[in-house]
Amino acid sequence: MKTLPELILLVSLATLPLVSCVRSEAQCVSDAGVTLQVLGSGGPIADDARASSSYILWVDGDSRVLIDAGGGSFLRFGEAGANFLELDFVGLSHFHTDHSADFPALLKSGSFSGRKRALHVAGPDAGGPFPGLEAWLTSLLDSDAGAYGYLSGFLDGTGGRPMLVAKEIADGPSVTVYKDTDTVIEAMHVPHGIVPAVAFKVSVAGESFVFASDQNGSNAAFAEFAKDASILVMHLVVPEDVSGVARRLHAPPGVVGAVAARSGAEKLVLSHFMARSLKELDKNAELVRSGYEGEVILAEDLACVVP
Repeated sequence: MKTLPELILLVSLATLPLVSCVRSEAQCVSDAGVTLQVLGSGGPIADDARASSSYILWVDGDSRVLIDAGGGSFLRFGEAGANFLELDFVGLSHFHTDHSADFPALLKSGSFSGRKRALHVAGPDAGGPFPGLEAWLTSLLDSDAGAYGYLSGFLDGTGGRPMLVAKEIADGPSVTVYKDTDTVIEAMHVPHGIVPAVAFKVSVAGESFVFASDQNGSNAAFAEFAKDASILVMHLVVPEDVSGVARRLHAPPGVVGAVAARSGAEKLVLSHFMARSLKELDKNAELVRSGYEGEVILAEDLACVVP
């Protein structure tokens, strides 16, 4: 004969609803048809309660384009209700860990999805101590020498894995890295010290989304690349008086505002915050606004931004 606690447990289990896969409440839904969601708005230090850089574009309710996959974005991807099956394209701006470290975790997760179609991935070519995209993928996934060689099927489409179609972006004029019936994605190198880095522009549903990546703002051609963007995402990493290596890597607030103004972007999303930029965030944001007249939005993890 069962005890009273055992009977209560049985009744509770019997009344539980069936488990089903549903979209997260954090999923971005918009009548505009396309929405930017911030997966990670932080930097490389685990002191800001934010995931590192990552963004996703929702198109007609599908999670179609992922830009960067920094540390913590794997968790945010799931929290947002994004779906590996729906991804058409992944853009990796550069190979600092706060922009790329969770990519292998995303692949492993995706290996359970049943996906068969290829996944397009784009990133920079080699420079200095940094490998190009193809060598970086090989270092992770090669069956003999890769750190995650057990996922080697992503390199050639074997073992039931979807093949990664890699596109390396060389320095020079902007190039188209992905195109289908309704989406065009372009990329160009941006100056980030000695680190090869690229910005991406996604044109879809009559809107354009530009992801500036980490850059110091010294390339005048970038403003033309981002011309009249519906939403421009730029990184506010350093304060106005920054100097030395940090200034060679990142644009201070005044430069961010000036670049955004020259681009004519309708909305500017500031992201990639670190303790040094969060310390006086209101002041730094005002410095950006002093040069840029459009709407300025301060990014938060899982926040949704519509054109």
